[in-house]
Amino acid sequence: MNRRNDILLVDGYNMIGAWPMLEKLKEIDLEEARDKLLDMLADYQGFSGMTVYVVFDAHQVPGLGATYRHHKLTIVYTKEKETADECIERLVSELMQRRRNVFVATSDLVEQHVAFGKGALRLSARELLINIQQNRKQIELTLREDTPGKRNTLDGNLSLEVRTKLERLRRGGK
Repeated sequence: MNRRNDILLVDGYNMIGAWPMLEKLKEIDLEEARDKLLDMLADYQGFSGMTVYVVFDAHQVPGLGATYRHHKLTIVYTKEKETADECIERLVSELMQRRRNVFVATSDLVEQHVAFGKGALRLSARELLINIQQNRKQIELTLREDTPGKRNTLDGNLSLEVRTKLERLRRGGK
């Protein structure tokens, strides 16, 4: 399935709370959990070709909100008095007008129903994690394959770790 024009809207804190490894990390360092989530989603975006927006709830923080790019992801911090759910609903409405498939990743059932009602496709936190893990396995398999006749003879001499780091750099990661 070609996902090059598809968009994935991710409720950032919902994923952190729903994915066991990030939930544990959050207890120690929330910023580290956020960074790990962004790294995972950047890899997923690079492999899947989907455009990924990650929305973080900042409704209790004064200010106008912020949108910036990180690892080629679009990171959105909501405006003052705006929840992540409200921001995602607004983005779904804006992005649906461009005739693309828009997926919303959240385990918030109410938010799933609202997004679905606006025409978006829903994806639970668990389903997204499974997709990311499957993509990770596919990346490793692709990097491990050593087919004869490759033009790049250096590739066969690099460790999996080095090839993985180079692939991450190629996809805009750090």
